[in-house]
Amino acid sequence: MKLVFAGTPEVAVPALDALLASGRHEVAAVVTRPDAPAGRGRRLVASPVAERAEEAGIEVLKPVRPKDPDFLERLREIGPDCCPVVAYGALLPRVALDVPAHGWVNLHFSLLPAWRGAAPVQHAVMAGDEITGATTFLIEEGLDSGPVYGTVTEEIRPTDTSGDLLTRLAFAGAGLLAATMDGIEDGTLKAVPQPAEGVSLAPKVNVEDARVDWRAPALRVDRVVRGCTPAPGAWTTFRGERLKIVQARPVPERTDLTPGQLSAGKNNVYVGTGSYAVELLWVQPQGKKPMRGADWARGVRIAAGETLGD
Repeated sequence: MKLVFAGTPEVAVPALDALLASGRHEVAAVVTRPDAPAGRGRRLVASPVAERAEEAGIEVLKPVRPKDPDFLERLREIGPDCCPVVAYGALLPRVALDVPAHGWVNLHFSLLPAWRGAAPVQHAVMAGDEITGATTFLIEEGLDSGPVYGTVTEEIRPTDTSGDLLTRLAFAGAGLLAATMDGIEDGTLKAVPQPAEGVSLAPKVNVEDARVDWRAPALRVDRVVRGCTPAPGAWTTFRGERLKIVQARPVPERTDLTPGQLSAGKNNVYVGTGSYAVELLWVQPQGKKPMRGADWARGVRIAAGETLGD
């Protein structure tokens, strides 16, 4: 088939690579978000997908909105049979969805209908799910509600951050998306409607969602820290300034600390929760680089009874 691939961030690059390497389909063009400011200089930078497409000599389309007439005209000129999508980052209007004969097929990083929305991996980790996966489905105008072509499953490991898990899903999902294109082309794969039961939503995780509530049980604190790593980053406050919690570890044997209470030793620093303590392995003070929790504690000289959070 002739394909137009839509995607933007680094997590979409493995899927584009898999389609380029398949040898069975032609990736005629790539659709991605416009260049965005990045870094201290805030200079405009192309998306990872745009950079990969340019390396491969593929036409890159960067519409401000997918309903822009110039973009739609070019899409019709290319005449794709199907448009595979991975984390494109913009809603596709009906007029665009109707262009390819086989529609737009999305690779979503959850086992639909669970975790429909922008942040499925983060929510799966924060919810304490043991199994997740990736799904290919035909895009409709609803939120991740279209019929499903295929799935792959992935175990969520006890120490997984959302970044760890998303990296594995990106590569597993790349193979699934390529296989889905093969199945659509040869007619062996038919989309099946999603079940009405088991729907859960995964909206974007914002900075306030990533604030640690030390009154919560240690397992919940651990899940929030892992689920919000690397972005937006779990955080708390210490002496009125923000402190990012980069890595923590539940310590069931420490039950002597109240929520938020700090206890620093020579090589460790612990903080109380609503159940037992967690050890702060890595933290990042405001305006500084990440550092080991014990090094931070020595530097700030924690006083008896000091706490994290309000």
